[in-house]
Amino acid sequence: MSTKSLIAKSIGTSFGFGYLPVAPGTFGALFGVLIYYVLHHFIPESLDWTLIALILLFTVLGTWACSVVIKEWGHDPSKIVMDETIGVWITLLFIPFNHWYIWLAFGLFRLFDIWKPLGIKSIDEKMDTSFSVMLDDIVAGIYAMIVLQGIIYFMS
Repeated sequence: MSTKSLIAKSIGTSFGFGYLPVAPGTFGALFGVLIYYVLHHFIPESLDWTLIALILLFTVLGTWACSVVIKEWGHDPSKIVMDETIGVWITLLFIPFNHWYIWLAFGLFRLFDIWKPLGIKSIDEKMDTSFSVMLDDIVAGIYAMIVLQGIIYFMS
């Protein structure tokens, strides 16, 4: 395996979580939550800005990784879970640090990712690019974030 392929597979699988044989997308999102907890522990004051930087960086790197592995694994293989990691990071943006909100974010993101409402399914079915692999989960993350922000607002 070439170095390029190894790096692409590492990034695309969220550093191995996509290789898990059961529910790899769920584990990709779980990886995102774990990174969120680590970041909050070390840099709570700049957590949201760091997440934005990671979302942008790994959207670019994830798109590149998809373009590399698509030749071997096909379009949008289940092993590629960096899109789920990014989607849950989007959902977690700008929330108060609260374990209930964090796990609600996780659940809402997975719900939107699996259900694919409001145009997400169209992205998944009609677009056939490396970026579209990322895009459907980015949109699911945005929808989940909007719902979560509404819940937080009305519960306050």
